[in-house]
Parts: sequence; C-alpha cells; structure tokens
Amino acid sequence: MLLIWLSLIVALLNIGFVFFLAKRVQKMNPGPKRVQEIARAIRIGAKTFLKREFKAMLLVFLFVALLLAILTKGIGATLVFLFGALTSSIAGYTGMMISTIANSRTANQARQSFPESFKIAIQGGEVMGFLVVGSGLAGILIVWLIFRDPGLLINYAFGASLVALFMRVGGGIFTKSADVGADLVGKVEKNIPEDDPRNPAVIADNVGDNVGDIAGMGSDLFESYVSTIIAAMVIGLAVYGIRGLIVPLLLAVIGILSSLLGSFFIKVSKDLEKKRFTEQTKGVGKAMNRGIIIANFLMILGAAFLLYFFVFKLFFAFLLGLLTGFLIGKTAEYYTTAKRRPTLEIARASKVGPSNVIMEGLITGMKSTVLPVLAVAVTIVLAYYFGGLYGIALASMGILGVLGINLSADCYGPIADNAAGIAEMADLEPEVRQRAEALDAVGNTTAAMGKGFAIGAAALATLAWLVTFSQKAQLSTINLLNPSVLAGFFIGGMLPFLFSALSMKGVSKGAWTVVKEVRSQFREKPGIMSGTDKPDYGRVVDLATKKSLKAMFYPAFLVVITPVLLGLLLGKEAVAGLICGALGSGFLLALLMANSGAAWDNAKKYIEAGNLGGKGSLAHKAAVIGDTLGDPFKDTAGPSLNILIKLIGIVSLIALPLFL
Repeated sequence: MLLIWLSLIVALLNIGFVFFLAKRVQKMNPGPKRVQEIARAIRIGAKTFLKREFKAMLLVFLFVALLLAILTKGIGATLVFLFGALTSSIAGYTGMMISTIANSRTANQARQSFPESFKIAIQGGEVMGFLVVGSGLAGILIVWLIFRDPGLLINYAFGASLVALFMRVGGGIFTKSADVGADLVGKVEKNIPEDDPRNPAVIADNVGDNVGDIAGMGSDLFESYVSTIIAAMVIGLAVYGIRGLIVPLLLAVIGILSSLLGSFFIKVSKDLEKKRFTEQTKGVGKAMNRGIIIANFLMILGAAFLLYFFVFKLFFAFLLGLLTGFLIGKTAEYYTTAKRRPTLEIARASKVGPSNVIMEGLITGMKSTVLPVLAVAVTIVLAYYFGGLYGIALASMGILGVLGINLSADCYGPIADNAAGIAEMADLEPEVRQRAEALDAVGNTTAAMGKGFAIGAAALATLAWLVTFSQKAQLSTINLLNPSVLAGFFIGGMLPFLFSALSMKGVSKGAWTVVKEVRSQFREKPGIMSGTDKPDYGRVVDLATKKSLKAMFYPAFLVVITPVLLGLLLGKEAVAGLICGALGSGFLLALLMANSGAAWDNAKKYIEAGNLGGKGSLAHKAAVIGDTLGDPFKDTAGPSLNILIKLIGIVSLIALPLFL
C-alpha cells in the first residue's frame, strides 16, 4: 500500500509541474495586436470544435453508461467508465488550449530570441505530454484505491478509448477537410502561399493542427498508456499476485521521473541566434534527441534496478518493448524525412507528374512496414520466452516507458507549425519567419516519428488486450482451423479497410464543403485577394466542424458493434480471431498510411524550399496533389486505426460475459 500511495504522490506532483509549465507559457508576451488576433481566432475555432464534439460525446457516453449498468447489474463499472472518459477529456482539452496559447507566444518570442522561442514551443508540448502520463496514472491509482478490483479498471480504459475515438477520428476528419480544402483552392487554384491570410480556410487549417495533432494524439496515447498499465496489472495479479500488480505501477513512476529529468536537457545554445536555417534546425534536433536519449537511459537503469528485486529476466522483456518503440520511430524518420532517399525519390518523381508521385509514395509506405513488423514479431517471441504472457504485457509497457517526453516532442510540432503560420499571416519580419520555419522543420520530423511511435504503441497495447481476453475467456490457444475463428479473423482483417474508407470519405465530403465555401467567398468578395475585403474564417470552421462530427458516426458505430455481434453469433473464439485479424491488417495499414502521407508532405516541402523548380512549378503542383492524398492518410485514417484496433480489444473484453 505504501508503494501505491507513493506512486499516486509522484503522479500528482507531475500534474503540479504541468500547471507550473502552463502558467509560465501563459505569462509570456502574446505579441503585437495582429498576432493576438490570429491566435484568438485559432483558439476560438478550437473551442468551438471541442464544445460541439463534447455535446455529441455526452449523449453517447450516457447511453453506453446505461448499457454498462444493465450488463454488470451495478454502478461500479459505469462510474469507472465515466471517470476514465472525464480524465481523458480534461487532459485533451487542457493540453490543446495551452497549445493555442503557446503558438502566438512562440511566434512573438522568435522576434527577440531563437532559444527562448524554442523553449516556449517545447514547454507548450510538455503540458500535453506530462499531463497525459500524470493524469492517466493518477486515475488508475484512484480507481484501484477505491474499488480494489482490477476488473473494473478495464472500464477506465474503455472510457478513455471512446474519448480517443471521438478526438482522433472527429479531429482527424476536421483537420484534413480544412487542410485539403485550403490547399486545393489556395495553392492550386489561386497560387497563394500555404498560410496566406487571404485564404478563408487558413484559420480552420491551423485549428485542425490543434484538435487533431494535440487533442487527438494526446487522447490516443492516453488510452494506449492506461491500457498497457491496466493489462499488465490484471495479468500480473493473476501470475504473481499483488507484486505483479504493483510492478507496472512502479515502472510507470520510473518513466514519469525519467521523462521529467530528460526534459531539463532539451535546450538550445544562444549561439544558434545568428546561425543559418539549416544549423538552427540541426541544433533543435540535437536538443530533442539529447533529452529523449537521457530519458530512455534513465528509464533502462530504473527498470533494471526495480526488476532485479522482482524477476530480473522480465527486464529483458521490458527492454525489448522500449527498443521496438525506438526502432519504429527511427524507421518512420528514415522513410519520411526529406534528407533521405525514399522522400527524395518522391520529390524527383514530381518532375514526371502526379501519378508517379502517388506511386512512389505508396511504394515508400509499403516498404516502411518491414522493420516495424519484424521488430514486433521478435519482441513477441522473446518477451514470451522471458516472462510468458506477463512478459508480453511488460514489453507493451516498454514502448510507452518514457511517453511523457516522447509525446511532448510530438506535440511541439503543431505548436511550431502554428507559430510559423502566425508569423506569415501577421507579416512579421523575414528573420522572424525564418526562425519560426526552423522550429517547424524539426516539428515535421517529430510528428512523423510520433505517429510511428503511436502506431507501435497501439499494436502492443492491443496485443496486451488480446492476452488479457484469452486469459479471461480461458482460451489457451486460438485455433485457426476452427471455422468460427477463421471467420472472425477475416472479418477483423477487413475492418481496418472499411474503417479507413469511411473516415477518408468523411474527409472527401468535408474538403468539398470547404472548397465550395472558399470559392464562394472569393467569388462574392473579390476584394479578398487585394486586401480590401476580409474572409469569413468562422464560417469555414463551423462547416468543417459539422461535417466532421456527422462523418465519424458510422466508423465509431462499426468499431463498437462488431465484436458484440460476432461474439453473440459465433462465440468467444470468433472474437479472438477478430482481434487477431484487426491487429494484423490494422497495424500494417496504419504504418503504410502514416509513412506514405508524411513522405508526400515532406517531398512537397523539399520542392517548396527551392528545389526542382520551387513553388509554382509543375513539379510543385504534382507534389501538392500527392500531399493532398497524403493528408487524410497520415492525419485521419492512419492514426484513427490506432483507436480501432485497441477499442476492438477492450469492447471484446467488456462484452465477454455475453459470449460465455
């Protein structure tokens, strides 16, 4: 009990540190009037989106809570489910709102100091990163201390999963509807820059960065984080008793402390102030890597020390998960950065035309699946060798060992992106825009790595749920020669494709709505292009919000209902096959989409930097078309598959009593 209370104290102190960071960001100078106006428009748009989304979520959550009360014949599961949803929602909302404050401060600080500008951007990201791990762990501990029932903790993860479904899918459809619509009319038709304030969709695009890549990513990894801890606790209790339950909690504490210490090493030298663009980006990249490497090193030492006093061979299972996460991130970096061959080949293909750009992008995405899949396969086999089912659960925790600092680096990206857009829209000095662009360039790489990391985390979290489901259902093997299992396997393999199609269709419809609205404003207000008329940003935000919330209903319904129907019709064996099929195809498809999309994006940016003809050239227009396809790949369908595969496992586990 002492160790559990100690874990709770660490989690609460971590949350206190988050509020210190948030206050520090808020106290910084918000900048001149024009910068504040743009930032306010982005913040209002983000609030508008989340307000409508929370209203839609409320009805769904009350309905699910009622079903849980009926199914479990009590209110314990219902209360825990709602608590998980509330905790995840607060974390996502708080992190996103701080990011909409940090963006203008980052842009304004770039006018005085490059290192200070970077500091504000990374601290804004740390609010989301550390809030996720602190509130996630604190929520688990509070539920355990009140109910002392590990089975109820699964409902905590379920609540977080449904929030992630809304945030990730709804936010992803919104952001890419705005982004694609803005690019098609602004860049292709009007030949104006990406963040040109004359484009009516430009504010909606910036809002999307926050609701999709901050709130969406945060809720996604919040769910992965609590899922892996809870699955490890449930399995550990069954295998090792109370010690097996406490070890995952202590590993989470070590991860939080390691991330906090590592974050203090993420700083850049004042010497970068007068350096060139490329040297500034290298300096920021080195600072990020330094903090993450130190955090991982401390995590490894702490885990080795803890598991030495428990069962030391389990340390190797945990280490395998940590190394797998690192490898997946580095693979994503290799296949998506403009410095490497795969993305450069996509850029060169733009000289031929859009079809070759799309072909090379798909080739890149397909190749990028090889190393992550091999890494996960090796991890599964060796983790089981070192610790059985509990070893697999600890390996799943390993990939999220230092989530606090990894998520901070990922959430830094949208803040830097917004800052660069604000600097351009506010027409700040060229030197300021260069500094903001340098920050943004590193953010593109961290975002690609973050998406790869999130996919790997989702795969291993789902694997942990599969192990837990098999244990609870008393399935020692999953026999693929059983026709029910085989049917479930094929249905599970199909689900990610149908889910992706529905979410991308939502982007297609939303983007068309944005395109029509932007064209209409340009037609009805011809003075927009000359600067005598102002575009109506709010109208675009409003339309994109309505379309995204409407479009996400069918994908969400599909995920929740399929395991229940299949279990009622074919039994628990078929549901086990469903989880396996969804995990296999969903993991591969998510990697393909995320890495293809990021590579298309960076190939376009490589050309925009002045290569292969630069902006406005035929190569640039071909690359923009590739990026237009890549946007819903990497920011809507790909990340949403993380939620699909995890939620199928959780719903299957909660609905298991219906199949027995």
